[in-house]
Amino acid sequence: MRDRAGKYAALPLLCLSGALCNCATAQSGGDQQDFALIDRGRYLTVAADCAACHDDPDGHHPFGGGRAIQTPFGNVVAPNITPDRETGIGAMTEAQFDAVLRRGKLPDGRNVYPAMPFPYYTRMSETDVRAIRAYLGTVAPVAHTVASDQLPFPFRIRASMWVWDALYFKQGDFKESPSQSPQWNRGAYLVEGPGHCGACHTPKGMLGGDKTDQALRGYSIQGWFAPDLTNDRPRGLADWSNEDIVEYLASGHNRFAAASGPMAEEVSHSSSQMRRADLEAIAVYLKNQAGATDNDKPLSPKDPVMVAGAAIYADLCSACHKPDGSGVPYLFPDLAASASVASREPTTLIRVVLEGAQSVATAKEPTGPAMPAFGWQLNDAQVAAVTTYVRNSWHHAAAAVSAGDVKEARRTLNAAN
Repeated sequence: MRDRAGKYAALPLLCLSGALCNCATAQSGGDQQDFALIDRGRYLTVAADCAACHDDPDGHHPFGGGRAIQTPFGNVVAPNITPDRETGIGAMTEAQFDAVLRRGKLPDGRNVYPAMPFPYYTRMSETDVRAIRAYLGTVAPVAHTVASDQLPFPFRIRASMWVWDALYFKQGDFKESPSQSPQWNRGAYLVEGPGHCGACHTPKGMLGGDKTDQALRGYSIQGWFAPDLTNDRPRGLADWSNEDIVEYLASGHNRFAAASGPMAEEVSHSSSQMRRADLEAIAVYLKNQAGATDNDKPLSPKDPVMVAGAAIYADLCSACHKPDGSGVPYLFPDLAASASVASREPTTLIRVVLEGAQSVATAKEPTGPAMPAFGWQLNDAQVAAVTTYVRNSWHHAAAAVSAGDVKEARRTLNAAN
């Protein structure tokens, strides 16, 4: 899903730069109402996957910041959002905190860079934002100075963000649809609000804003393709049942797929810890999202690239994924039934062949199997052939992958490493 990496910065630039909150009132009262508010905030912080960006890179200090986030505009560093008053988030008023999350405004009036997904968080209620503030005030303060503004010129000029806001930011709480069920509306709130799924899964324009007319139809970010989450066939979730979606979000695995890359982090930090009722609501909402079905035709099995790809697949891939692509449920992904392998862009498939991938391990599915890398063994033309074969076999139909595509992917991945 968002996959994160993302999330993890699908929008151009990063998150809560500066101090955020001071939750002394929530900590000092001790009555049941305060504890309930804090617990609500804890759950919403999980649903919003704050840890994916804001935990320190070594994992020793939750929300301590310091993680470098790749964006199309350069790297930024996630700030410290613990309640340390000098280096973290310890000095904001409640109103200032709300302004950051729901309006993208820092206390000094500067604009927040929209890689902090305030265009989604604006849909959260004032009460939910206050709950998140209360919870963040209970985490251990960490004295860790983080310089978040590390972007090249001209992106470091925050004043220019008023143009971005005017183009892409629409402030306002989530509004329920009276024609839909309470479950659908709950799913819509989670996907469109705290879950900010579109931050990874919605295509972006040249300035990094969402193409709202293509919501949730997939986007390449940080060397991965966040797949189509609509009910599209063959690119999206049309063949997934509601239970398939719930299983995937709860465990990172289902009969079709296994979460890796940024989505593995999302599952680990967020969806695997969410209530089943909320995952069911998300599934109901996603299954109701119409896609834009393409009418691509598969390459002929007699095409020279397909012939070469079939030979490579039989030699290197069929032992795990089987000759018919069916894989092993909950262990090796079912390539024949996987919509993501024939995504609009082959970004993830190329990356996994080149570098391998580690799927997520969760309490429900603790194995977390991995795929080995083949980039050392296959040249660009061979990687192109086998990925083209997978994208055009077993009823799939997708654009062929070129050796140039693979060469560029190697260059990008090497630069990122």
